[in-house]
Amino acid sequence: MSRDARWKALLELLVERGRLDVEDAAAELGVSAATIRRDFDGLAEQQMLVRTRGGAVVHGVSYELPLRYKTARRASEKQRIAKAVADLVAPGEAVGLTGGTTTTEVARALAVRGDLASGSPALTVVTNALNIAGELVVRPQFKIVLTGGVARPQSYELVGPLADGVLGQITVDVAVLGVVAFDVTHGAAAHDEAEAAINRLLCERAERVVVAADSSKLGQRAFARICAAEAVDTLVTDTAVGAEMVRRFEDAGLRVITA
Repeated sequence: MSRDARWKALLELLVERGRLDVEDAAAELGVSAATIRRDFDGLAEQQMLVRTRGGAVVHGVSYELPLRYKTARRASEKQRIAKAVADLVAPGEAVGLTGGTTTTEVARALAVRGDLASGSPALTVVTNALNIAGELVVRPQFKIVLTGGVARPQSYELVGPLADGVLGQITVDVAVLGVVAFDVTHGAAAHDEAEAAINRLLCERAERVVVAADSSKLGQRAFARICAAEAVDTLVTDTAVGAEMVRRFEDAGLRVITA
């Protein structure tokens, strides 16, 4: 197992459990305790975790795993969700995409749709995510509008007043939100308040709002609120969502699609 693969696996385990012991991590990954100690030390140097006597812990309850380490989490669910979200977009529309792994998959699903292979433009995509813009800009039939702002290395998203200035001048047909938590009472939320502010403004500039979130994020809360549940038109999630959770969102006026 390569160092990058070990680091990704360790961070995944740490996010799930909150704390890891060296010996347990070594047994789980099938490597020596000395290797895990070096990995923990390297991750601590990058401020990805906090070293403890005999192990490591996350920084806190609002710990945010950087995007490059999250790509493999619930990959199949995110791809199914992305396909369902992409099917909600009509040719010629203007689509706003926030950052995140699920919205990145939405961008990829839009890129391979046959009916969006040509047009002037086939689609207008407004995003504050550098990685999404980078993937779609090679498609000449797509018009890509990238907001300004300061890049967050955790999510590749542009935030701040420069992004506000661009979003204040445009409107979109649909805004697709990637979230870390979505709850009927507490609404959609992100870890970072600057990201939440940009996402909120994108919602305000949209004719309709779609939340793309796997079932593990539903019924959860996070630090920075994006918008109320009532501001969302459609929730697209995976089939693992419970019937009671679906009912709660539908009672709040949302259309729920499971993929």
